[in-house]
Amino acid sequence: MSKQKKDSKILNFFKKLGPGLITGASDDDPSGIATYSQAGAQFGLSTLWTALLTFPLMAAIQGMCARIGLVTSQGLTVTLKQYYSKPILYGMLIFSFPAITLNIGADIQGMGAVAHMICPVVPVSVFCVIITALLLFIIIKYSYQKIAMILKWLCLSLLLYIIVPFMVGQDWLMVVKKTFIPTIKFDKEFLSIIVAILGTTISPYLFFWQTTMEAEDQAHKGVVLVDKRVLSEMKTDVNLGMLLSNLVMFFMILTTGTVLFNGGIHQINTVDEAAKALEPLAGKLTYFIFATGVLGTGLLAIPVLAGSQSYMLAETFGWKAGLDKKFAQAKPFYASIIVSLLVGLSLDFFDVSPIKALLYTAIVYGLTAPVMIAVIMHIGNNKKIMKDHTNSKFSNILGAITLILMTAAAIGLVYFLF
Repeated sequence: MSKQKKDSKILNFFKKLGPGLITGASDDDPSGIATYSQAGAQFGLSTLWTALLTFPLMAAIQGMCARIGLVTSQGLTVTLKQYYSKPILYGMLIFSFPAITLNIGADIQGMGAVAHMICPVVPVSVFCVIITALLLFIIIKYSYQKIAMILKWLCLSLLLYIIVPFMVGQDWLMVVKKTFIPTIKFDKEFLSIIVAILGTTISPYLFFWQTTMEAEDQAHKGVVLVDKRVLSEMKTDVNLGMLLSNLVMFFMILTTGTVLFNGGIHQINTVDEAAKALEPLAGKLTYFIFATGVLGTGLLAIPVLAGSQSYMLAETFGWKAGLDKKFAQAKPFYASIIVSLLVGLSLDFFDVSPIKALLYTAIVYGLTAPVMIAVIMHIGNNKKIMKDHTNSKFSNILGAITLILMTAAAIGLVYFLF
């Protein structure tokens, strides 16, 4: 095969990837990076095995959401509205909105702090305003196809985190051991970080985004019939997205578990603290790559957070919605995106601690995730909705394991807090 044909094949494969890749990559937002950094700093390599656990669970749940979007050609909120009681729908909205807004605020603050470290002349608050303005401009100005392409290229920023561990010394035999032989400590601190990792990787807002984007993506491609080929392409897209997400998580824990833990730094509260701590121990280049990755992942994650929230609102109240529509065609939809970003930005000016914001976000995500997973599994097995494309037995097994783990995590969260 000629080099040109090979390059063309790779490019065509990349073009076919879409909602699954973006969803998986957006899961590694600055707040998630802070969680993984804390896991590595506090416990070294002891939590590496969680990446093997969360990959199949994430792939199963997001795969169910993607299939629902393909088969119904609509978002998850519309399906809930049509087939389920209003308390379930409005309960999800009431719990999701504060969590998503706090998540947006924490991510903007994290990006602003990291940008300030790279360019100390500009204050954090100014960077936060610039980042928010840039994101609003992109979301309002460009069509869905352009935004999707921008987000796909931003996924490459995650590869920076995979490079970092190879720039510092590693005991690869120990890495393999800690990856495949789980370390479990029955104490509050260790179980708390496991709960935090589960809550960060399996977040309810991603369920809504995946379903809506899958439906919207297929509408743009003009796909009417959902056949084996369409489902196979969707599965590849979702699995690769979730694999990328978990690879980043793995290498993030590996980096901080090697550098920070061994360097005697065991407490990381924010993503900029992790970057600062890396500089004297691993060198300026490592620090710069880490910090640049934070900016890339934030630019990727915030449109997903704000977009999922606005789609939920629009689908609930019957507004015209879609990132392919002009502002004048979908004013309430875009207005809700603007409000969510501005409220998130305001957290910085009201001195709301990003750590507290992340704590509250984790609590709400942790409590709502089990309910949403149960609902998604019910939809996925409902022949009235899914016709001939109900969940496979294997998907249901993985879904049940995810439900049990997330329920246990929610109970653990309540126990640790109260």
